[in-house]
Amino acid sequence: MNNAFANHNLIYCGFKYLWTTNQHSVSTLFYYITLPFIYLLSLLPFPLLYLFSDGVYVLIYYVLGYRKEVVAANLRNAFPNKTDKELHKLRKEFYHYLCDLFLETFKTLTISRTAMIKHCGFSPEALSVFEKYAKENKSIILVMGHIGNWEWAGNSYTILCKSQLYVIYHPLRDKHFNQLIINMRTRFGTKLITMRDTFREMVSKRSEVNVTAFIADQTPPPEGAYWTNFLNQDTPIFQGTEKIARKLNYPVVYALVKRVKRGHYLIYAETLVEEPAKTGEGEISELHTRRLEKDIIAQPETWLWSHRRWKHKRPQH
Repeated sequence: MNNAFANHNLIYCGFKYLWTTNQHSVSTLFYYITLPFIYLLSLLPFPLLYLFSDGVYVLIYYVLGYRKEVVAANLRNAFPNKTDKELHKLRKEFYHYLCDLFLETFKTLTISRTAMIKHCGFSPEALSVFEKYAKENKSIILVMGHIGNWEWAGNSYTILCKSQLYVIYHPLRDKHFNQLIINMRTRFGTKLITMRDTFREMVSKRSEVNVTAFIADQTPPPEGAYWTNFLNQDTPIFQGTEKIARKLNYPVVYALVKRVKRGHYLIYAETLVEEPAKTGEGEISELHTRRLEKDIIAQPETWLWSHRRWKHKRPQH
């Protein structure tokens, strides 16, 4: 009996090893096959890039139907007063933008500094906010959402502003594509901090004047999250941004990456809280959530509706 169990376990482990190894090999092969194509796309002039994006839209929306049900449900719940015709139009506008966003992200691999700031610039008011804190030798926490091209925003900030930018990120499982994303985000000097190391890394860098960017509209585990109403739905908010701001007492600045026209963005920024240590629990979370909500309503097609933002229910106590 014991020998039979041992043999069965050995066979199971062998299959598991082969399956894992095979998955890794397939992933590696896929990466090296697609990498030249990705670089080729990044080299396309913008008119050709967006022409290609129009073709990708047809494939994603009409053929593959990528997360259509998720997007439709998110839009319907967020905008209950819109008609079916309005929601359908908005959904198509979102998919058009999503395809642009994918290809713009690839463009980051080869875009020049001059082209980068031409396509993603800062409003004078936003620049003055960052210059003010740099002159005062103050580190700040930058709060953003998945609206507009947040990838380009980080690159433009590093080119135009003085303080070192750190971006909090969640590593991809695939090490090859993870490194590709790291290369895109850091090629102009931006540095990355993994989500699990955020507080420790920020404390270790307290002697440095810097800006740490949090994308604050991701989905945390329901237990331990701050719950609020966002886009007409019960929504969990990561409390890390607020807790770190209050502990370090770094000013909290909100930034919007607004699309002005296809392929062109303008970054706006404003101080939400000057002294977080003096705020009450939930106050900072409410402030940046309400600000983001306002911006989404103003330009809804540029927010990431394909994200499963509302997959959790508020815990019942």
